[in-house]
Amino acid sequence: MTRLLLLATLLFSAFNPATSFSAGRPNLIVCIADDVSFDDFGCYGSKTARTPRIDALAARGMKFTEAYLTASSCSPSRSSIITSRYPHNNGPAAELHQPVAAHLPWLPGVLRENGYHTAIVGKNHMTRAGTSVGAETWDLIDPGVTPDNHGGESKWAETIVNRPKDKPFFFWFASLDAHRNWEADDEWDEGRYGPKHRPQDITVPPFLADDAATRADLASYHNEITRFDHFVGQVADALAAQGILDNTLIVILADNGRPFPRAKTRLHDSGMKTALVAHWPAGIAKAGSSSASLVSSIDIAPTFLEAAGVKAPPSFQGVSFMPLFKDPQAVTRHHAFSEHNWHDYEAHGRGVRTDGWLYIRNQRPALAWQGPADSVRSPSHESLKSLRDAKKLTPAQADVFLAPRPVEELYQSSGDPLQLHNLATDAAYAGTTARIAALLDQWTSETGDATPDNLTPDGFDRETGKAIGKKKQTRGDYPGLPKDAAHINAPGPR
Repeated sequence: MTRLLLLATLLFSAFNPATSFSAGRPNLIVCIADDVSFDDFGCYGSKTARTPRIDALAARGMKFTEAYLTASSCSPSRSSIITSRYPHNNGPAAELHQPVAAHLPWLPGVLRENGYHTAIVGKNHMTRAGTSVGAETWDLIDPGVTPDNHGGESKWAETIVNRPKDKPFFFWFASLDAHRNWEADDEWDEGRYGPKHRPQDITVPPFLADDAATRADLASYHNEITRFDHFVGQVADALAAQGILDNTLIVILADNGRPFPRAKTRLHDSGMKTALVAHWPAGIAKAGSSSASLVSSIDIAPTFLEAAGVKAPPSFQGVSFMPLFKDPQAVTRHHAFSEHNWHDYEAHGRGVRTDGWLYIRNQRPALAWQGPADSVRSPSHESLKSLRDAKKLTPAQADVFLAPRPVEELYQSSGDPLQLHNLATDAAYAGTTARIAALLDQWTSETGDATPDNLTPDGFDRETGKAIGKKKQTRGDYPGLPKDAAHINAPGPR
C-alpha cells in the first residue's frame, strides 16, 4: 500500500507542475527602492547609510558593480524593467506617468501564463494604454500601506506567508522610500530601524552645498533607505521561515538616482547607475561574489524567465545575465544605453556605456538639467541657488544650472568617477568620441528612436519647481513616435 501511495504521489507530481515546482523552478522577487543612488547602500561604499540586511544578502549572494538603468525617472524606468524594453520602445511610457503601449507583454503576465502566482505590493507606477492592468498580469495588487507606514513595504512579508503554496511566485515589492517627502521621519520606529541618521555624520556629495539644510535633507533621505532595508530583511526572514529562501531569486535595485540636484533624471552615474544585488543560494555559484560585467535593467526580465525555464517573448530587448551567476567574469553585454526624456521638464538626452566610457548626446542643449521639480523645491537646491546668486559655486555645483549644455559629453569613468571632466572636445579623444557616437547612431536607427519636433514642454517652473499655471499638462509627441518604435523589437547593439 505504501509503495502504491508513493507511486501515485510521484505520478501526480510529474503531471502537475504546480506541486513539483520546488525541484527546479525558483521563486522570483524584485525589491525596488524609489530614488536611491547606487552608492547609498553600505555594500556599495556608503559611509553613512545603514543597510545591514541588504549588505548581508550581498555577502551571501552577488553584487553587480556595473549595472545601469535605461531611465533615471520613476515610471519610465519601472516600465522598462517589467517589459524588458527601452523607454522609447514602450510608446508613451517613455515619459513620466504615461502608459505602456497596450500590445506589449509584461514579465508578470508571461510568468502567470506559465504557472506563477504574481503580486505587486507597494508603489504601482506602471500602466497600460487603453486598459487596466489587472488579472491578466497580477493575481494580487496591494498598495502595501498601513497607518504606521506609508512606504509601501508593510505587507511584503505577509504576502509571502499568505501566498498559494502550490505554485512558484513572482513578487514585485516596490517601496516608496526614498521618494520625497520624507514620511519615514514622522513614522520612525527606533526599535525597528535604530536611531535616525544624524546630519553631522552625513557625507555630502560634491554637487551639493555642505550646509545645515542640505545635511538635514540628506539625513532624512538616509532614514528612508534604512527603512527600506529593514523590510527587505523581513522578506528574507519570511522566506527562511518557510524554508524557501535558498530557491528564491531576489534582486534588489532602485528605479533612479537620489532626488537631489545632479542625480535623479541625469544620464550620469549619480542618476543612472544602480545598486544591483542578487541572492539565490541555489543558483549563484559563489556566495559573496562580485561581478563587474556590464548589466542593463532590461536584462532582469529575461534573466528571471531563463531561471524559470520560460522562453522570452520576441518583444524583450534585454539579454539574460544568468551566466554571471556561474562565472562573474563572463560577458553578457558590451553596451548599455540610457535615456533622459520628459520628467517635469522638456528633455531629450541619450547615453551609452561601453568599455569604461560614458558618452552622452543632448538634443536639447539650450535647457539646463537641474533635476525634477521635487528636487528643485528641496532645501538642497535652495542652498545651491544661494551659492549661485553669491557667485560661490564650485564647478561640480555649477553643472546643476549649466545652460547651454554640451551637445556631446565623454567621460572615462575609472579615472573620473564623478564624471566632471568632459573629454568630448579634447582632440586626443576624438577617435573614441566618434566610435561611441557611431554606436549610439546604430542603436538609434535599429531601435527606432526619434526626436519629435514637438516634445512635451515644461510642466513646472525651472527656478521654483512650482507647477506652471495650466489646468492640464500640455503633452507633445513622445520619443520614438515618428518611427512607431513601440512596434520595433530590434534591441540594437548589445
